[in-house]
Amino acid sequence: MAEKPGGGGSSRQVKMKQYRSEIWARLPAAFGFLFFVGMMATGYYYNLTFVQFGLLDLGTRLVGMESRQVAMNIAYLALITSVVAILFGLQMMKSGWSRDMRAKLRLAFGVVLVQTVLTGLAPHIRSQPAFLAWIVIASLALGVGVPATFGLTVDFVPVRYRGLAGALITAGAYFPAAVLTPDWTVEQFSGMILGLMLAGTAGLGVLAFTRLEFVDRLAEQHRQPGFGRGRFVRVDRDGKAFIRRSLLVLLALMFGIYFIDSLGFLRLAETPFFFETAWKSPEMGPRMAIGAVHVLAALVGGVLYGALPEKELFLWIFGIFALVHLMYTFIARSALLGEPPLAMPILYAVAVSLYTVVNFAIWADISTPETISRNSAVGVALSGWTATFLSTALALWMELGGVSLELHLRIVDALAILFFLGVILLIFFAPVGRARKHPSG
Repeated sequence: MAEKPGGGGSSRQVKMKQYRSEIWARLPAAFGFLFFVGMMATGYYYNLTFVQFGLLDLGTRLVGMESRQVAMNIAYLALITSVVAILFGLQMMKSGWSRDMRAKLRLAFGVVLVQTVLTGLAPHIRSQPAFLAWIVIASLALGVGVPATFGLTVDFVPVRYRGLAGALITAGAYFPAAVLTPDWTVEQFSGMILGLMLAGTAGLGVLAFTRLEFVDRLAEQHRQPGFGRGRFVRVDRDGKAFIRRSLLVLLALMFGIYFIDSLGFLRLAETPFFFETAWKSPEMGPRMAIGAVHVLAALVGGVLYGALPEKELFLWIFGIFALVHLMYTFIARSALLGEPPLAMPILYAVAVSLYTVVNFAIWADISTPETISRNSAVGVALSGWTATFLSTALALWMELGGVSLELHLRIVDALAILFFLGVILLIFFAPVGRARKHPSG
């Protein structure tokens, strides 16, 4: 039968209309993904720069405290943040907020608002009581923020794209941290991050407290099969979710990798020979190279996260991290004259980016919407906050105790190799048996 005049054009118009409708229908999900990535990248940049190094500068230079006192205050921050995160994560799971996107957005709004005020006030602090009060209030806010923000992963990020999300967050945090901060002072950190925090507070307020149709659609995404149940969560014959015991052990090793990273990095930061030719170089070239490698390694890490089994992925991360600390140890022992090779901080950037990608993806991938607040709180509190800041305090204590750079790096290197060998033993010599059930993921 001959096609009616104009029939082809009409068919194309129908297809184009359907295509536009499909794109329009996917816009809320795309917006949620990008919003989550931006929020988490900003938050991690804040922790990398302002919290980890800005507080050191604030306490020693502006308040006039000794390094040992600053170390103790950082330990207090870690302790309070971890306890609050775990307790609040458990409360969120018990109350049902863990699967309520709007509740998590409102909590995140409150956290970011408090942090914005604290960030603006920090450069004006001049007394030890004010510094300690700042630490306590910031710890409470950060503790609430961990389960609230990481819990939004199941609402905004599909399981298949969590490696990509982790890669974009990592790249978005480390690139500006490496490239844009040559002068590591609390004033500079505050000035750089404050505008983003104000914009984030406004954006969170709109999403959390207004009734918008696309936000309502986002609030239901965690019910979809591609969002709710994590990659490593399995269901037994009774329909109960569980994760494998070996993965739980590997997650515990995340504490080790964060501890080793911070323990070594802070001492390197106090050593001009290593730091002023790399992360604090007055020239843009070295810092740009490190930032670019952070981005490339993060993207590679995102691909590896989705392509490799979790055991092989952790083996790569620990192996590279052991190698990079070994390189720094060799340079310290040999008393190299001249500038140290840029290959060392570049390899360091590779190791850090790889494990950071895992940190932003894995907590949702061992969880369900009901358990994401608890699992992320326990995981981030123990592997991230506690390990990073307790190791920071230990590094300062070791330096004040007269531990030489070479001995310090030997200790860090030994720990890195020990964890690397432990993963090998865990992978290849663990008894093969039935997976142990873990209630609700």
